[in-house]
Amino acid sequence: MPEKENSPEIRIKENLEKENEKLIEANFIEEIDKNHAIVARNIFKDYEIGNFIVRAVEDVSLSIYSGEFLVIKGPSGAGKTSLLNLLGGLDSPKSGIIYSFGVKISDMEEESLSTWRLLNSGFVFQNYNLISTLTAEENVMFPMNLSGVEFKAQRKRALELLIQMGLKDRREHLPFQLSAGEQQRIAIARALANNPPIIIADEPTANLDKKTSKFIRDLFKDLKNSIRTIIIATHDDYLINLADTIISFDDGKIINKEIINNNKN
Repeated sequence: MPEKENSPEIRIKENLEKENEKLIEANFIEEIDKNHAIVARNIFKDYEIGNFIVRAVEDVSLSIYSGEFLVIKGPSGAGKTSLLNLLGGLDSPKSGIIYSFGVKISDMEEESLSTWRLLNSGFVFQNYNLISTLTAEENVMFPMNLSGVEFKAQRKRALELLIQMGLKDRREHLPFQLSAGEQQRIAIARALANNPPIIIADEPTANLDKKTSKFIRDLFKDLKNSIRTIIIATHDDYLINLADTIISFDDGKIINKEIINNNKN
């Protein structure tokens, strides 16, 4: 049955697209090259833990080109997750500025930033962060539902991704019925659901069995050949070897930057 012209799904999607256009118009900075997926300038991030202030990110400046595969490596506790959250708009810096495709996102209001994330970034969390009351299929559909995609199109896209992940037969299972590797694959499918230009992944192969790790490594190898920008925090040598750029990160700071593929920089 064809989608009705004034269906709620279409209105929501049109409103989101209009809001995205407004965000771009209101926040676009001329001097920032739109070919950069992300530009961070002198960003800091502190957290209060009891009576202490912990500096997780200190004076980081970084430019990431559209289509670049960037790896952030460093010891546990170095601040890699905090940096990913800032670059993806999940958190805001204490000071400094972050742009994405020429749009200033670091001081957006939360509602506007949520819209921006929904349309531009897909996140793969180390602990999966699946919604426990939703099935595998519904978890993949969730960001599309928020974007106002028509229900049949949501299911079609979700099924395509579940087949790609080798999990078609697990689509009706809840997260607790899935293995760690299956949950991670669902999380990746969810990240890809809205076809965002940026994918951010935090230790995507950590604590997984060899078979699942290989599957996810091969998947990111395929994603490297797409037009997406990929930012990964990882200790995985295979994923590190896929990188166009490698950032060594420790104590909240960039220690070293190694450019592997000059064509992306």
